[in-house]
Amino acid sequence: MAKMEVKTSLLDNMIGVGDMVLLEPLNEETFINNLKKRFDHNEIYTYIGSVVISVNPYRSLPIYSPEKVEDYRNRNFYELSPHIFALSDEAYRSLRDQDKDQCILITGESGAGKTEASKLVMSYVAAVCGKGAEVNQVKEQLLQSNPVLEAFGNAKTVRNDNSSRFGKYMDIEFDFKGDPLGGVISNYLLEKSRVVKQPRGERNFHVFYQLLSGASEELLNKLTLERDFSRYNYLSLDSAKVNGVDDAANFRTVRNAMQIVGFMDHEAESVLEVVAAVLKLGNIEFKPESRVNGLDESKIKDKNELKEICELTGIDQSVLERAFSFRTVEAKQEKVSTTLNVAQAYYARDALAKNLYSRLFSWLVNRINESIKAQTKVRKKVMGVLDIYGFEIFEDNSFEQFIINYCNEKLQQIFIELTLKEEQEEYIREGIEWTHIDYFNNAIICDLIENNTNGILAMLDEECLRPGTVTDETFLEKLNQVCATHQHFESRMSKSSRFLNDTSLPHSCFRIQHYAGKVLYQVEGFVDKNNDLLYRDLSQAMWKASHTLIKSLFPEGNPAKINLKRPPTAGSQFKASVATLMKNLQTKNPNYIRCIKPNDKKAAHIFNEALVCHQIRYLGLLENVRVRRAGYAFRQAYEPCLERYKMLCKQTWPHWKGPARAGVEVLFNELEIPVEEYSFGRSKIFIRNPRTLFKLEDLRKQRLEDLATLIQKIYRGWKCRTHFLLMRKSQIVVAAWYRRYAQQKRYQQIKSSALVIQSYIRGWKARKILRELKHQKRCEEAATTIAAYWHGTQARRELKRLKEEARRKHAVAVIWAYWLGLKVRREYRKFFRANAGKKIYEFTLQRIVQKYFLEMKNKMPSLSPIDKNWPSRPYLFLDSTHKELKRIFHLWRCKKYRDQFTDQQKLIYEEKLEASELFKDKKALYPSSVGQPFQGAYLEINKNPKYKKLKDAIEEKIIIAEVVNKINRANGKSTSRIFLLTNNNLLLADQKSGQIKSEVPLVDVTKVSMSSQNDGFFAIHLKEGSEAASKGDFLFSSDHLIEMATKLYRTTLSQTKQKLSIEISDEFLVQFRQDKVCVKFIQGNQKNGSVPTCKRKNNRLLEVAVP
Repeated sequence: MAKMEVKTSLLDNMIGVGDMVLLEPLNEETFINNLKKRFDHNEIYTYIGSVVISVNPYRSLPIYSPEKVEDYRNRNFYELSPHIFALSDEAYRSLRDQDKDQCILITGESGAGKTEASKLVMSYVAAVCGKGAEVNQVKEQLLQSNPVLEAFGNAKTVRNDNSSRFGKYMDIEFDFKGDPLGGVISNYLLEKSRVVKQPRGERNFHVFYQLLSGASEELLNKLTLERDFSRYNYLSLDSAKVNGVDDAANFRTVRNAMQIVGFMDHEAESVLEVVAAVLKLGNIEFKPESRVNGLDESKIKDKNELKEICELTGIDQSVLERAFSFRTVEAKQEKVSTTLNVAQAYYARDALAKNLYSRLFSWLVNRINESIKAQTKVRKKVMGVLDIYGFEIFEDNSFEQFIINYCNEKLQQIFIELTLKEEQEEYIREGIEWTHIDYFNNAIICDLIENNTNGILAMLDEECLRPGTVTDETFLEKLNQVCATHQHFESRMSKSSRFLNDTSLPHSCFRIQHYAGKVLYQVEGFVDKNNDLLYRDLSQAMWKASHTLIKSLFPEGNPAKINLKRPPTAGSQFKASVATLMKNLQTKNPNYIRCIKPNDKKAAHIFNEALVCHQIRYLGLLENVRVRRAGYAFRQAYEPCLERYKMLCKQTWPHWKGPARAGVEVLFNELEIPVEEYSFGRSKIFIRNPRTLFKLEDLRKQRLEDLATLIQKIYRGWKCRTHFLLMRKSQIVVAAWYRRYAQQKRYQQIKSSALVIQSYIRGWKARKILRELKHQKRCEEAATTIAAYWHGTQARRELKRLKEEARRKHAVAVIWAYWLGLKVRREYRKFFRANAGKKIYEFTLQRIVQKYFLEMKNKMPSLSPIDKNWPSRPYLFLDSTHKELKRIFHLWRCKKYRDQFTDQQKLIYEEKLEASELFKDKKALYPSSVGQPFQGAYLEINKNPKYKKLKDAIEEKIIIAEVVNKINRANGKSTSRIFLLTNNNLLLADQKSGQIKSEVPLVDVTKVSMSSQNDGFFAIHLKEGSEAASKGDFLFSSDHLIEMATKLYRTTLSQTKQKLSIEISDEFLVQFRQDKVCVKFIQGNQKNGSVPTCKRKNNRLLEVAVP
């Protein structure tokens, strides 16, 4: 029988209350105590209906493992204890199964864990969606976009070591199966003022410290940077090092993430060069200098830093120096140039640094979007994840806090509206009467800020645009005039005289009553930050840079596109972005995660009740609970309700055989629960008061204890009976086995005795026969021995006689030889003179040489030129002669071999020699081509009637006719084409019809590129601007790559008198229309055996996998 799956519930083993809707009594104190109780037991997630409250634990908890992912996968939202995975699964299943676009809104103040929450949501979705190579690549790119954006957009603050200083909204796009296709990221309001100035105890953006800590010495020297943080004015030194953060390791992670997302190497280097330029801008300092006309002028103190910046960015030093000293104002046809004093020069420097970094960040987001966007145009499902600043109330609140809090006002507005809408829709869907709920509508606050006529942002824009002297004080005066009567606006001048003595409201401030509380804003800097002004001289200087990336960041610097219209203000841009975001969110089904920071020390196990209370108020969590439980506090489908409480009624226990709703009605009637405490919907039961639910839980707990006692009793009885039966069965088995053992032992004894007796009898009989055989053998051996001795004696006698006879014959021969020698010596002694030795030597040498040549004649090797064999040297004095003979013989047989060649064979060997010079030890495919003859015309066009039309169209001699695979520029797939090479042209024709598709003159071919590996891919580069290059270069694959490249090289050299460049590299660029695509060869396992495959990875990378 299959093992029964054990399911728990939100109400099982509950620590505190898992859903705040069930909290009784409901007030601020019990709300905080419930959060603290769960936090102390490592329960950091709590529900408010479908809203998840997340308390930052400031430590790692074992609740995000792959096992946990599987636990929450395809489960009901309230089936398990509260978790961020439950909300993620609910959103993903609604998107996949019901075709409802989703959005997950993550809010909370800095340090509350919003960024980590967004990572957990994305990691869960990546874990539960489909698998496959392409899907995994999309998921990896989506996940790896986070480290890149965190490095450039996050910083260490007093509240958070990894605080997001920008708002991020990511739309993840899925197909109909729920597999991710890509994504789109939108960024909001990067805190670019941090680039030039950081509060005490905080750092600049992470990337600056990561670059200086993790870059290699070679890269730092290339960027003219030093590792010492104190060398750069834009980096704060009091908190440059963060405990537990390894900037060097993070830099390597960022570089790897950029590569995975799809950044090319030159793009990553360009980004780091811009970062280095921003760092160096902070080291430029100015000094005052008086001019003849009495005006103050600024000059750069040390021009070395300026020179390094210009070398890094490719800007003319004099142009950038002038842009820091002068400002040109254009009005219609007039230009007025004014000098900048020291303060204005510093403002211009900081404005340039902020704009340069801000635009770089926007470019990074767009570049990431280009890589992760969905490649297909099918209908998509969308899940949005919003990670944006929480409500901010600091000691000094400025323009940044004002627009952040404005965004949170809009999010609170849409949160209340969508929550009420969702609640009302559920009541209507279930047929429950809807009762009106009173709540605070913050639309009046939003109108105070965003009204197009008299809103604060509209008045700020109006003040920035009007002529005359514009200051923060004039802006505050305008606010006092227009907003004096607004109930949510306060300032000293807008109130009665009793407020003039209110020290909490200074003259240069105004206060707004937000939904989260009152916030006091310092008006200083509002006008400048809203203007976000960058002098046109600096924009034009940046546009003149030879650095491609920097030039693209400042399109308004192009003199041909000068626009005298004032650019939109920062406030109006942010207002438009927020409006677009709200419109986007309203088209999706919302899911909320409210993040809470338990303490300001970033320490584990500390729960600051005052701090948490402050966050609960401005997040409006209590009001959210009241809205949720205004009608019915708890609702549950009939099936799980009956399954959970059926043991409380005899009629429903253990099995109810009717409809689930009827079973719940019987159950509640049996328990005598007041009718006003519950209501029956179409698919759910609604319980009004949490006390009723807790009463049911208490009854269930008591009943479970009784059932557990009953189960224990039955189990103990069954266990004792089972033990007795087992003992009885064991005794019977033991007795049977013993009886069997005793009989087997007795049988073995009898058998052993019989075997012993048999062996003794057989031994006696064998010994008797052996004695008889031995006697007979001894008699036979005696006769043989006597005969052998007699034959031996006879043989020894005969041998002795023969030896004596031979000794006498030898003595006679020796004496005769000595006598003959003596005779000869006496005869010839008279003929020998002094030169007798020389003649003997010459005679002997002549005989040796004659013998040497005769032996060489018989030992000569074959006539093959590649035969390395040669007879060994017999005498040392013939060494030089032996070597010379070897050389002469080799030259002679080579000549004989060459004389056999025809002119056609000589041409083939010349091509083989040319191929050896071009590809030997460079291309891994070359050795296999050595033994293959170069045929050229593989198709036999002249004999095939199918290509008659093609033959008639070509008047020149065809050098190569071969079928190749042409690689498609869009997707990396291949198409068969006929490749024809003539004396003057290169032609491509359709294989089926024979129609000529392309014709390229050889003078337009500039280069041939191929890899060093064992593949047949090669690219033919065409001259830029030529007619043939309109569609870009060609990328082919052929089985005769070496032959085709060699013949193309020789033909081009013959016709143009110029050597064709052959590039052999595993990574080269190919021009496809207006884009340059990198072709990269990698080692990989192929599904189709040993055939290389080509795949388009993204818009700028074509990857060839070679086995």
